[in-house]
Amino acid sequence: MTTGAHGPYPARPRRSRLRTLLPLGVAAWLVLEIWLLTLVAGASSGLVVFLILLAGIVLGSYVIKRAGRRAFRNLTETVQQQQAGGPVTPGARTDSEGNGLTMMGGLLIVLPGLISDALGLLLLVPPVQKAVSRYAERTFERKLREAAAQSPLGDAFARARMRRPDGKVVQGEVVRDEPGSAPGDTPQGPRPPLTK
Repeated sequence: MTTGAHGPYPARPRRSRLRTLLPLGVAAWLVLEIWLLTLVAGASSGLVVFLILLAGIVLGSYVIKRAGRRAFRNLTETVQQQQAGGPVTPGARTDSEGNGLTMMGGLLIVLPGLISDALGLLLLVPPVQKAVSRYAERTFERKLREAAAQSPLGDAFARARMRRPDGKVVQGEVVRDEPGSAPGDTPQGPRPPLTK
């Protein structure tokens, strides 16, 4: 078609930088892991590498199992508190923080390789967990704000926030007086559609 008209298919959206660089990063990471394992095998023996990988699997499985049990125990305690009618205080337990990061650390330890083991062990350190957790929370909130700004409802959320800058929640009940809702009123015809 030489008329300049676009084809029946819309143009593909541009790939994000993450989608472009992630496969390259994973490939480089795998090559580096294999290279380090061959260096260790050359410096000692293949049995040492096998024992390192086996120890990583055992330790990582133990860490994942322990974090999963702790998360399940916290969940059952919270459910029992709700069923008993007592107040649920999610911020009171400090042992529940970082279960996800602990599981991720265990998963990295289970993966074969020395770099993944080092990163997994690093995620088991509580100050590192708190720093990673804060960074992830800030990033998530920023992405959420960006998505809300692009959303058609984003402006409404911003206006609602401006009216109540203190963020307090006012308990109340919405009461509507619509014609036809009272027993003596006669219902009216269909309403016109809402437009901008």
